[in-house]
Amino acid sequence: MKALALLAATLLATPVAAQDYRQRLPQDEVIYFVLPDRFENADPANDRGGLTGDRLKTGFDPAAKGFYHGGDLKGLTKRLGYIQSLGATALWVGPIFKNKPVQGPKGQESAGYHGYWITDFTQVDPHLGTNADFKTLADAAHARGMKVYMDIIANHTADVIQYRECGEGSECPYRDRATYPYQRRGGVGGPAINAGFAGDAVQTPENFARLTDPTYAYTPYVPAAERTVKVPAWLNDVTLYHNRGNTLFRNESSDTGDFSGLDDLMTENPKVIAGMIDIFGGWIDRFGVDGFRIDTAKHVNAAFWQSFVPAMQARARANGIPNFHIFGEVTAGMEPGYLARWTKIADYPAVLDFAFQNAVMQTVAENKPTSVLAALFEGDVLYAKEQATAHILPTFLGNHDQGRFGRWVRLGNPQASDDEVLKRTMLGNAMLLTLRGVPTIYYGDEQGFAGDGNDQDAREDMFASKVATYNDNTLIGSKATTATANFDQRQPLYRQIAELAKLRVATPALTRGRQVTRAGGDGPGFFAVSRFDPDTGREVVVAFNTSPQPLTQAVQVEVGSSAFTTLAGSCTARASAPGSLVLTLPAFAYAVCAATGK
Repeated sequence: MKALALLAATLLATPVAAQDYRQRLPQDEVIYFVLPDRFENADPANDRGGLTGDRLKTGFDPAAKGFYHGGDLKGLTKRLGYIQSLGATALWVGPIFKNKPVQGPKGQESAGYHGYWITDFTQVDPHLGTNADFKTLADAAHARGMKVYMDIIANHTADVIQYRECGEGSECPYRDRATYPYQRRGGVGGPAINAGFAGDAVQTPENFARLTDPTYAYTPYVPAAERTVKVPAWLNDVTLYHNRGNTLFRNESSDTGDFSGLDDLMTENPKVIAGMIDIFGGWIDRFGVDGFRIDTAKHVNAAFWQSFVPAMQARARANGIPNFHIFGEVTAGMEPGYLARWTKIADYPAVLDFAFQNAVMQTVAENKPTSVLAALFEGDVLYAKEQATAHILPTFLGNHDQGRFGRWVRLGNPQASDDEVLKRTMLGNAMLLTLRGVPTIYYGDEQGFAGDGNDQDAREDMFASKVATYNDNTLIGSKATTATANFDQRQPLYRQIAELAKLRVATPALTRGRQVTRAGGDGPGFFAVSRFDPDTGREVVVAFNTSPQPLTQAVQVEVGSSAFTTLAGSCTARASAPGSLVLTLPAFAYAVCAATGK
């Protein structure tokens, strides 16, 4: 660890060449993902978003986990030094667009603090600040050599459209195309409408111009107070939405149903395609952002992405951004095959690697065999460009939907001591930061946040929280609570992540290097890989022990790799025989060992 600490100190003292950041490839990054409302409140004047009234009007209630708490873009800018010192090179900012402040059935309302209920796609939500504040954040990050990724949504808007058959605010069951075709009002037995419309697979302006009557499944309408609430104005046209009721999350409804009542855009329509290209291309033009994470990506038809993605890449290149990173959210993709499918049928350059998260959770938190990890990486050949695609998949341990990794560790090991929980969590961090993919750190994990569950229960405040169910949590590696601000750079998890992140960025084998599995087994224990410097071919061995017992094991290496230096953990100085490196690892430990020769 002394060698690693020395390297980290050296890197901290070396200024980032800000002018070179756009030349980095996606796999060169370490991403930090943050929900702005929950990170830092630098401007209390915007806490209510310029609105007046109670929380059902303003959306602001810092004591309720489902409402705005006051974090803003100025707070993010203020804390860029903290994020960069953690080793992050790219900042993924949760959606910042203007949201419907509050929605939901009476008595079950919550606020749009998370950013996924958009009404105005052209403006920053006033709760988070202004467009000028986002420009300041982007410019400040770029000046530090950090990239900025935006979280975007093309699948849906806020819940504005209502259906007369269901009543305002109530849920409507999905009505499929066979039973409720576009050419009949209210079902197959209804009167003819939309004459000449050939169906949503015929993606021409002329075809969709014939779709003028939206009453094929339900009778949609917009309450008078919200008829012009969406921006750009074309979003207020109800014929540009599917209007078929709530998705069943399967079959055709996955693309054309309302996600929890949110208005599902008809992304087959060329007008919607062109409109979304114009909206998000504008954010690239104005702010020079470096990538997009695409929310609910699998709930949009593939042809939309085949138009949208190349348009965004071209827009980025025109703005001097050659390596624009686009990755889609494909939830429930716990196996590489499911995720890889979307890189082929929808031409996503990358997807969030839910399969990686699942494999690390199983092996480190649930004591499953290390062969689970080996099988994960065997699946890399399934992606559109095989390992080249796998290397740009953002990997993660937890997030705002799945919940936090520390919680899974505790659930899988209810009798574990605090020390064991910390060691297992650190082992997961080591896998995240040394294996293939683009490591993505969920804000607060570096401070030991573990949460009580997923969704709202994993969205704690970094600044002093007023949410009782957050403040009673036991943090990992810390005696602090969320009742006070948590930006402690001495926290053991913060220190570990910072050291490994800086090691990763300084070691080409760990960012761009080919990965070969060296060891895996039928139970908890050794897992090892070799990664190779893309220029020199030099080998770096990364080994992990998921067992509660110390283990000694021989790991296959290249015959030419005879001497090794320690980059992390404890390494053997020399190979035991040509092609064999014997390593001893304590329980839940890891080591990164670099061959000194080619």
